[in-house]
Amino acid sequence: TAMAHLDSDMKEECLRKDLRFYFMNPCEKYRARHQIPWKLALQILKILMVTAQLVRFGLSNQLVVAFKEENTMAFKYLFLRGYAGIDEENYSYSVYTQEDAYESIFYAINQYHRLKNVSLGTLSYGENEEHRIGLKVCKQHYKKGAMFPSDETLNIDSDIETDCIYLDLQGLSKNTEDWKNSSFFRLEFYRLLQVEISFHLKGIDLQTMLSRELPDCYVFQNTITFDNKAHSGKIKIYFDSDANIEECKDLNISGSVQKNAQYVLAFDSFVIVICLASLILCTRSIVLALRLRKRFLNFFLEKYQRHVCNADQWEFINGWYVLVIISDLMTIIGSILKMEIQVKNITNYDLCSILLGTSTLLVWVGVIRYLGYFQKYNVLILTMQASLPKVLRFCACAGMIYLGYTFCGWIVLGPYHNKFVALNTVSECLFSLVNGDDMFATFAQIQQKSVLVWLFSRLYLYSFISLFIYMILSLFIALITDSYDTIKKYQQNGFPETDLQEFLKECNSREEYQKESSAFLSRICCLRRKESDDHLIFTN
Repeated sequence: TAMAHLDSDMKEECLRKDLRFYFMNPCEKYRARHQIPWKLALQILKILMVTAQLVRFGLSNQLVVAFKEENTMAFKYLFLRGYAGIDEENYSYSVYTQEDAYESIFYAINQYHRLKNVSLGTLSYGENEEHRIGLKVCKQHYKKGAMFPSDETLNIDSDIETDCIYLDLQGLSKNTEDWKNSSFFRLEFYRLLQVEISFHLKGIDLQTMLSRELPDCYVFQNTITFDNKAHSGKIKIYFDSDANIEECKDLNISGSVQKNAQYVLAFDSFVIVICLASLILCTRSIVLALRLRKRFLNFFLEKYQRHVCNADQWEFINGWYVLVIISDLMTIIGSILKMEIQVKNITNYDLCSILLGTSTLLVWVGVIRYLGYFQKYNVLILTMQASLPKVLRFCACAGMIYLGYTFCGWIVLGPYHNKFVALNTVSECLFSLVNGDDMFATFAQIQQKSVLVWLFSRLYLYSFISLFIYMILSLFIALITDSYDTIKKYQQNGFPETDLQEFLKECNSREEYQKESSAFLSRICCLRRKESDDHLIFTN
């Protein structure tokens, strides 16, 4: 019985030592066992590497976005007759007479034919889905119709039919009047819904060579839409350009571009190795922490015949390690995509930007962990942890009121205010009002065509602003302030002790006993501890 009791005490003491070591920070671990904090050094190196990678990719992505936007603007000037440089709401511009409609359609077709002579860009003709080079012109109209203005009658079939015609370069090079006078272009505007002109162009972005990167080859899928669905006497003209990056064929580039591309690929490979090492170390730490948690739960249940509270169980799950693992996975995938983009195998810049941007965000957020080792800097983390559950419950209740105002504003003010035309714009407008942004403009832009709606808009806006700014937002801040005050009091008077903390505290109360029998205990611990448990003291 005495040996069993001694064995139990030895297991308890070994578990307590492992737990105490697990919850030490890297500096304390170095003082305790002179272990070099490799994981900390690796994280610092990773921050520098990932940030440098992101900056370089961001500069490259800016060139891609700028090239697409500038080409779209150039296309509008090239193919839209009388384009003023500023879009009207969500469409490019509009026409109001039949003559202007015909002229705009013929102008776009002629400009396509004269592209090589008028364009300043490195453009050429591209093949469409049917592997044909040329223009595809389609018109949609009601199937049958007859209009008698004198009798104010209209007979029409609501079924819609679509007619298309292909105009290749050879056909456009012939007599212009031939295709202009074809029956296809005799439009009956009273039953016309839309005319759509689509064509493909190819271009090369040579500015990437200035940053010592391989040039990109683009395929622009351009569509010009003449929208007459409203039949209001106004035809809206839309221009849409979808740019896809493709691998350049027979690309021969001399100079230092190829060598620089190899250096970039080597750097990205090194970033992947660093993140992979970080991923392995953090995953290993979580696995070992779960094993240590299991030892503690079994011991507590065996000695005290009760389960450990949930708060103590979650103490073993290090949220920062989970954050680092997610960040490493995103960085590895993003780096692989970046390398594929670098060698022009794939062209998904957007997905790569999201992965690298989010991973860098998480990496820098993780720096707070190391600042949290100092009490003065730890207030932010502790306040966020304490206030998060209450804030989420509060936001769920306030969100119901917010949704009610969103639907009400959309259905009532949508026809009279451009900020309320769609649910997403209503939500964005209301969120801006909560933050005190653009208040007067929201009040002033409401159309006064209906006195009833104008009065309702005033009641709607005044009540929303008063409710959310003066009451809901104040309560929201009060919740966080209350948590902050609680944390400050705990830091001054001590935090409430849990079962785990009381268990670790007993270690301090036995220091005198440990000093007297430290050699004996350490010798017994080494004999009693299993080999499979040896590495549990290196979990962090």
